[in-house]
Order: sequence, then C-alpha cells, then structure tokens
Amino acid sequence: MGNLIKVLTRDIDNNAGNFFLDFENAQPSQSETEVWETVNQVLTEAKVILDDLQTYKGAGEEIRQAIQNPNVEGVQEKAWAAVVPLVAKLKTFYEFSQKLESSLHCLLDILTSADSTPTQHLEQKQALARQFAHILHFTLRFDELKMTNPAIQNDFSYYRRTISRMRINNVSSDSGSEVNNELANRMSLFYASATPMLKTLSDATSKFVSDVSLSFHFHGILSLRRNIGAH
Repeated sequence: MGNLIKVLTRDIDNNAGNFFLDFENAQPSQSETEVWETVNQVLTEAKVILDDLQTYKGAGEEIRQAIQNPNVEGVQEKAWAAVVPLVAKLKTFYEFSQKLESSLHCLLDILTSADSTPTQHLEQKQALARQFAHILHFTLRFDELKMTNPAIQNDFSYYRRTISRMRINNVSSDSGSEVNNELANRMSLFYASATPMLKTLSDATSKFVSDVSLSFHFHGILSLRRNIGAH
C-alpha cells in the first residue's frame, strides 16, 4: 500500500506521471465488477454515515441535568431516552468501520498484487483506484467530524455508566438495543482514538501486509521442500 500511495504522489516510478487517472468517469472492467459493486454498496452507505455524523448533536444538556439531579427520576428518564438512540447511531458508525475495513482489504488484494507494479495497477484498474481514493476521503472526513464533536464520547461514557448502575441495581434498561460488554469495550477503544477510522484502516493495512508476507514466506518454504524432495 505504501508504494501505491507513493505512485499517487509521484514519489516512485519514473513513468508515474505519464498516465491519466480518470477519477470522474472510470468504469470497472468485467473482471473488476464484482469487487467494485461490493465496495460501491459500502461507499453508498458511507454518505449516510457522514450525514448522520454531521448532524449528531449529542445529549449534553440532558446529561448535565441528570448529573445535577441524581434523585429526580423524571430527569434521569429524560436523559436516558435522549442517549439511547444516540448510542444506537454510535454502534452503527462502529459497525460501519468493520465494513470499510473489509472493503479496503478487497481493494488492497487487487491493487497490490504481485502481477503488476503499483503504476500499472492504477492505470489498468482505475475504477477500483477511484474507490480506494473515496475510502481515504471518507476516512479523513469522518475523523475530522469526530474530532470536533466531544459529545460522542460524553454520550457513550454516560451510557456505559448508566448501564453499569442498572446492572448493579438489577434494573432492566428496556431499550431493546443494549450494547453488551464486549461490544461496548470495542466501541470505547474505537472512539477513544482521535482518528478512529484512520486507525482502523491503518491497523487493517498492517495486518494485510503481515498476512501477505507470511503467505510468501510459507509458499517459499513449501517450494524449497519440494525442490529438496525432488533431489
């Protein structure tokens, strides 16, 4: 992936600047169509995710009132009613990051295969290169919006504290969409990052590179054993 980025910035390949990337009109070839359609579904959802994040207002006032009036049941219920649907949105954002990670893996698998150079991949698979660029754009935009909205972590922290208190007191949340402990821990780590979507894709890329390296190493050992056995 590093070489792919370098080609886009013309840091490698003497001929990197001698081809045209048609990001406006690039269409997938027959061999690219299946991957393109799969990734396109995710990119379509990405627009909805950004719209929802951009309009995310949080429940700051309701939470403040609940903290200031811990014994007023009506105030507590109002804060809880405000936070639950927001946490459902945060869950959707987190789950979408997993879809984006899967899409990135599909694109990297094709755009970094050993049968062509990074420049050739970009030249021959422009529709997929365009989708790769859209994923990067979404990632930067999502993280920009998240960094400027402290309500996200405040809402989720309040939700976790309230759920914990309810469990201790053996009280049902009655929300029908409670986030279990395992998922809550993963979401907490995700939102704790200043750039959660970029971290997700960075970790996914590192794993992809590691898996590819292990695969090459494994096949190299098998080839060596076959050669030894032949003699």
